[in-house]
Order: sequence, then C-alpha cells, then structure tokens
Amino acid sequence: MFTGIIEEIGTVRSVTPGKDAATLEIGAFVVLEDVHLGDSIAVNGVCLTVTEFNRDSFKADLMPETLKATSLAAAKTGTPVNLERALRADGRLGGHIVSGHIDCTAKVRSKRQEGNAIYMELAVPAEYSVYLVRKGSVALDGTSLTIFDAGKDSITVSLVPHTRASTILGSKLPGDLVNLECDILAKYAERMLQPSAGQADSLSLNTLKENGFA
Repeated sequence: MFTGIIEEIGTVRSVTPGKDAATLEIGAFVVLEDVHLGDSIAVNGVCLTVTEFNRDSFKADLMPETLKATSLAAAKTGTPVNLERALRADGRLGGHIVSGHIDCTAKVRSKRQEGNAIYMELAVPAEYSVYLVRKGSVALDGTSLTIFDAGKDSITVSLVPHTRASTILGSKLPGDLVNLECDILAKYAERMLQPSAGQADSLSLNTLKENGFA
C-alpha cells in the first residue's frame, strides 16, 4: 500500500522488451535508502517489485497487463517517473490509501493557472465516473490529489507549487496520458451495494432508510 506522497522523481535508464513484457531500470536515490529484493515501489502509481538494485538504480518487470493498462508502456530512456516506497505501518498517511493498482489512463484536456495553482482537467473513461466525486481523492501518476470538479467523463484537479516541483504532473501537457487510480474505499462501497450471486436483495439506500441508518 502507498499514500500518494511522492518521494522523488526518478529517471528511466533503460527499457528491455520481452514477449508481451518488459524490464525497466530506473535511476533513483531516496527510495533505495532501505531497499531489499522483492520490495514494492510505486512507479507513476504502478506497484512494481524490485528484482535487482544497486546504489543508484533498480530494476522491475512489467507484465502484459501492466503494459496494456498503464502509461508505462510508453516509457523510454530518459522518461521521468514519480517514485514512492510502500507505506510503513508506523508512518503517517499523508495522502490517502493508494493500492498501486491502476484503473485506467486519463488524458490531459487542459491546464489553466489561477493564483498560485494550476487547474488541470482530464478526460476519464465514463465507467469510472461513479468513483470520482467532487472533494474526493484520486491518485494521478501515483500522486494523491483532491478532485475539485467531476463530470460524466472528466475531472479537474489543482496542482499547488509543491506538487508541481516534486512530481512529474507539472510538466504534463494537453494530450498527455496519466495513470489513474480511483479511491479504493469507493470501489469497495459500490461492491457492497451490489447483490451477491443468488440474492435478490442488496444493500441499497432504501434498505438503509428502512433500518434507520439513513
């Protein structure tokens, strides 16, 4: 699990393609301070497993599903990436609960500056709109952000100066893709509201009202 608080910006040093798979080598420092083989590191929000490392880089494998579902398929030598180590049980949850399992990619539609913030609108596949609500949380390229507006097929987030300086989101341009992970709590809530196989009843708003919970 992760928090969506980016620790450093790393750089892709090499991409070794395989049959429907690939291996990334990423240059880094902070996330390698206490690294071990098999550790999880989020790369642009994608939870990857460390397979090799040295003092200033690590390697991780990309499986076919990762290449299909995330923007890492377009990674090349020199590509900057957001990096975060897995959450320690004794650490602060500074952002929100992030699993590192990407739901979809979102395309940057527009950016505009307002005061010290840059508002970025992104096009999102409509089927994920149920999990994206105004003032809710979303992870974009692994960065925990607050949704300031949510439509049927889009969201708008705000990037403060610190976020622009410490993540790759500030350099994104209209047309660029980012990895999007919806709030996992929203996905569990939706699943609980659906009827189980063979059951006619489900947990609904009417059920909650009838039992005094709403």
